[in-house]
Amino acid sequence: MTIADRWLLPDGMDEVLPPQASRMEELRRALLDLYHAWGYDQVMPPPVEFLDSLLTGTGTDLDLQTFKLTDQLTGRMMGASADVTPQVARMDAHSLKRQGPVRLCYCTNVLRAKADQHQGGRSPVQVGVELFGHAGLEADSEIIHLALASLHAAGASEIHLALGHIGIYRSLVEAAALSEEQERALFEALALKSPGQLAEQVAVSVKDPVLAEMLMALGELHGNAEVLSEARERFAGAPAPVNAALDQLEALYKGVLARFDVALYFDLAELRGYQYHTGMMFAAYVPGYGYALAKGGRYDDTGRAFGRARPATGFSMDLKQLASLAPASPDRKAVWAPAQEDESLNAAIVALREQGERVIQALPGQRTGPAEHNCDRRLEFIDGRWQTAALTQETSA
Repeated sequence: MTIADRWLLPDGMDEVLPPQASRMEELRRALLDLYHAWGYDQVMPPPVEFLDSLLTGTGTDLDLQTFKLTDQLTGRMMGASADVTPQVARMDAHSLKRQGPVRLCYCTNVLRAKADQHQGGRSPVQVGVELFGHAGLEADSEIIHLALASLHAAGASEIHLALGHIGIYRSLVEAAALSEEQERALFEALALKSPGQLAEQVAVSVKDPVLAEMLMALGELHGNAEVLSEARERFAGAPAPVNAALDQLEALYKGVLARFDVALYFDLAELRGYQYHTGMMFAAYVPGYGYALAKGGRYDDTGRAFGRARPATGFSMDLKQLASLAPASPDRKAVWAPAQEDESLNAAIVALREQGERVIQALPGQRTGPAEHNCDRRLEFIDGRWQTAALTQETSA
């Protein structure tokens, strides 16, 4: 590599510069304070874990996204964390072992082998919350409400919330008694939103005409709240868990509208995260972004592999993306202090910093002046003491 190329970063890796880094840090603090106010305790997962722990219950998608390396001490395979959720599930099941509902939050860097086709980048800063130990609708509702509150805290407006429930598809497929190969083909047709391919797979795989009609309907049930009413008609006679899932979606929908001004959308054939989601799922969108800024749902029993199966629900976001929601705030102006050793000058600098002021002290021989360092005032020795004075064009040199 030539000297001219040494500044290049690997594809999908990015650096965060001022003032965006400051915006991210302000937002990180605001979100963690928000989660603290809701009763969530912060955790800090390790950046690397053994693969058999890191990939538990997450399916092949996360496996392909995980950078893998060999532990030189044990010879075992390790992985860099590509998603914090399974790590937090391990903490709840094995490290904490608390009884009753447990609320945990986090904000940490993750590393991904491939750039997400929708969100881009291989080094997101993942922020989110997980609620363990409660299987009720109230826990799911809290998670959705906190996700929306997070987006509002980041400056989002015109939020569009998409709701789905993986239990509907699971129940219909189970009732149809499909083989693994048949289910995979049906899954792919639904995921592609292809009516023709779906009709072909249903005709080949589903013998019961009633179930066949319901599975075909599944691909058509997306839109506003009227979808729920239509789904109740088209799923009449469906297995009981299907109607239970529709009841849950209706309750969640009403709860959101009672507290938030958002546009709601339903997609009953949404199969994102099929390998680990077990109930309701949601994604939140904002105009101008072609991908979800917040994604979450229920993923019960992920802790089973660690010896403690627990109900679980949560959501996650990328702090880098969230920080771009609000317009950039004007750079905070600073106070310029001269380069000299003086006890009273040092005392004045300390006092200003304790008051929350940003003070930049010149260094001996420095060629740049206060204007280049975004200063609008300077410390001057006036009337026998150091005090701030407005920075004029004459004094900015």
